[in-house]
Amino acid sequence: MDVDLRKLRYFVAVAEHLHFGRAAEALHIAQPVLSRQIRALEEELKVQLFRRDRRATELTPAGEQLLADARPLLAGAEALRRRVGRAARGDRFTVGFMPGLIVTAAVRELSRRHPELTVDVQRVEWTEQTAVIHDGRVDVCFVRQPIDPAGLTVRDLFLDPRAVLVPADHRLAGKETVEIADLADEHLLQVPAAVPEWRDQVGGGPSAGPVLRTMEEKLEHVAAGHGVVVLPMSAVSFYQRPDVTHIPITDLAPNRVCLAWDSTRRNPLLAEFAAIAAEV
Repeated sequence: MDVDLRKLRYFVAVAEHLHFGRAAEALHIAQPVLSRQIRALEEELKVQLFRRDRRATELTPAGEQLLADARPLLAGAEALRRRVGRAARGDRFTVGFMPGLIVTAAVRELSRRHPELTVDVQRVEWTEQTAVIHDGRVDVCFVRQPIDPAGLTVRDLFLDPRAVLVPADHRLAGKETVEIADLADEHLLQVPAAVPEWRDQVGGGPSAGPVLRTMEEKLEHVAAGHGVVVLPMSAVSFYQRPDVTHIPITDLAPNRVCLAWDSTRRNPLLAEFAAIAAEV
């Protein structure tokens, strides 16, 4: 029996919220309709997906497995829809890039070689570097390691040294360089995955405090003395303000900047753009 993608979307919404009412609101449908669709999915699969009582909704082992499989399946379906539409038009190529990375030269060169092609660019966040490739929002993406390479072709481009951003009146401000041990008492205003060496070298991780998403939020908190941010130098030069300064970190490995795309695709523009990106 074929699996209904709409029911899968409903299931994922409930699994992520673990609350039928909130999931129904997010889906803009009535809760009884959502409950019926989930029951129908359970009947089709002949498994129980959720345990429900008055206090909580929990995934069963079968539900956990379906959630793990449903997310990439739905992303693939959405990517298929986008790519088929793009192929029908045959005139668009989208390049994703992380903040601080300048992709103008490669984009202009591809446009020069293919004047009939509209080359778009899309800024992406740290947490969606690979998602935008898998779901078809971009054709290729300039990414910063570490990423999950599953299903991707990844080509190294260059190494980007890293620095720490501190308030202009910080105790370390003015030093030519620092080591990561010098920052042991600082709060890191980033998700741990962004700077895994912090956890490994400092030990015990940063103190409790806000974890922020946008670069603008992070800079505000750095300037206010709430913590520090570690960034590649290309991003440092992109985000500058007088009340924040940066110091190179000597014992932190450079950030690897790569180009990535879906390894199942055979569009010749992908290889051509990769060659351009490696040259410019």
